[in-house]
Amino acid sequence: MRVSIVVRAYNEEEHFEKLLVGLQAQRRKPDEIILVDSGSTDSTVDIGRRYGCRVVPIDKHQFTFGRALNVGCQEALGDICVFVSAHVYPLYDDWLETLIAPFDDERVALTYGRQSGGDVNKFSEGQIFARWFPPHSVFPQKHHFCNNANAAIRRSIWETVSYDETLTGLEDLAWAKTVQARGHLLAYTAEAEIVHLHDETWDQVQNRYRREAIAMRAIDEHAKFSRLDFCWLLAQHVFSDGLHALQQGVLRREFGSICKFRYNQLLGTWRGFNGPSDVSAELRARFYYPTRPHHHRSHGTSERRPIDYQRLLDDGDPAGEPHADTQGESGEAAAPSLRIVRGDR
Repeated sequence: MRVSIVVRAYNEEEHFEKLLVGLQAQRRKPDEIILVDSGSTDSTVDIGRRYGCRVVPIDKHQFTFGRALNVGCQEALGDICVFVSAHVYPLYDDWLETLIAPFDDERVALTYGRQSGGDVNKFSEGQIFARWFPPHSVFPQKHHFCNNANAAIRRSIWETVSYDETLTGLEDLAWAKTVQARGHLLAYTAEAEIVHLHDETWDQVQNRYRREAIAMRAIDEHAKFSRLDFCWLLAQHVFSDGLHALQQGVLRREFGSICKFRYNQLLGTWRGFNGPSDVSAELRARFYYPTRPHHHRSHGTSERRPIDYQRLLDDGDPAGEPHADTQGESGEAAAPSLRIVRGDR
């Protein structure tokens, strides 16, 4: 079973190398890494080539998430296409083999893995990750939630069902819903864990949720989001996040961030559901090409075999051998609610 990694990127030089180091450190090496680049002006492409990526450029003005995935799958030589964002990195050296293991069952169309936030993520986003990506695997999964920041699909199924290039987001949910309706299975593989880094301004948080709310309207014609929903969910989420922050002893430090994140999340969702569904060129630029100030600090890991990123990056050798140490965790899985738009890029 050949495996192609597909990475969508635009100006991701700050975190991209750490992902590539993590891919090199895998016990099961990918057969190829495809970088679908939509016009990066920083060193993203140079970093990719240094680590052996096959660079596939796409027109910035024609970019959508679905189009980038279709281009990557079209170029892929593997039987399995693994999707990862350029600002994620795997925690363990068995991430890839664990993520693709469910494909031993020929009925499986898609698997996706667990995500956690790094030190740069907002507190409330960490609560979202904890809710959507629990520590127990689920197979087969009954709902069609998934996330292409850490996922894999069977390429032969993609050949019959491509990604919707018209959506402003949630193309992964739309694809999963379609293939599941055709009788294929989805798997959530909690042990295939990555860290997903988001360091955004409040406007960027709002734009993420607005973009995905517009997509949800296209996917589900019955989806609604009212002012009452806004007020009720704002109070509910702030209370829940505040309670978790209190339990962790960080309420005083995080309360302002909690209020701002939840307000911008829900305002973006409301605007997406209740504003125009047509996306202008100006709005496309805001959705897909924002300026993102990333300032990454190291992230602590837990059990099993964590990758020693500090050593590998200090070595500065793209061809270096992987190295890992050891430790796992458990809990219970619960289907995430699809009512509120994800906002997870």
